[in-house]
Amino acid sequence: MRYKITIEYEGTDLLGWQWQPDGNSAQGFLETAIKQAFGRFVTENIDNGALVWGAGRTDAGVHALAQVAHFDLNLDIEEWKLREALNANLRDLEAPVSIITAEKVSDDFHARFSAQGRGYIYRILNRRAPSVLLKNRVWWVPVPLDIEKMRQASKCLLGKHDFTSFRAAACQAKSPIKTLDKLDIIQKGEEIIFEVEAKSFLHHQVRNFVGTLKMVGDGHLQIDDVQKILEAKDRKKAGVTAPAEGLYLSKVWY
Repeated sequence: MRYKITIEYEGTDLLGWQWQPDGNSAQGFLETAIKQAFGRFVTENIDNGALVWGAGRTDAGVHALAQVAHFDLNLDIEEWKLREALNANLRDLEAPVSIITAEKVSDDFHARFSAQGRGYIYRILNRRAPSVLLKNRVWWVPVPLDIEKMRQASKCLLGKHDFTSFRAAACQAKSPIKTLDKLDIIQKGEEIIFEVEAKSFLHHQVRNFVGTLKMVGDGHLQIDDVQKILEAKDRKKAGVTAPAEGLYLSKVWY
């Protein structure tokens, strides 16, 4: 039986989604919880070394509102019971991870390869005073940002492009060409929120977008500079990489 789970996690003390030998990860906590709850039912279901497959990797410090994963069990259990059992074990592990929903799916469902798109949000707190309540949840930017200039500059990024200028040096994607379906910049009080959607992303692509557009907002770059950066196909021409703590994997659709 294959199970699809939707997961929330707080990434501050995680080394990211993927299992790591030298620290905690969301995948590592989930695999431990599954083995503790259903150990004798999982021994024949390891897929290329992974018990749990996620829809996408997130870096250290990045959060998730709705990461999606799947795993197999030699067990047919009611979905709510599976969710409760896993969450009980995650609490015992003191993991910053929670199963929001669980459901049975067909054997051909794959959390990563069946996904049709992914959405991220990025949160900037734009005020002079730092926040103690939102520490590690937002990028605190104390200087004023011109959101209209940021919106104008972002328009050239929509659509299909070679995004080499916004790609991390360690990116393992075969091609830098991606199609960006959505990049909205929304003001909610003292927060500036980026909503970004695409079928898939390059490593650090969203964070590099945000870092570059922030530099438009604070006057270090001009609106037209973003088009020039895109056309340069050179990471060194783009702005800073925004810190991990403001980024959230917000949705995956199938």
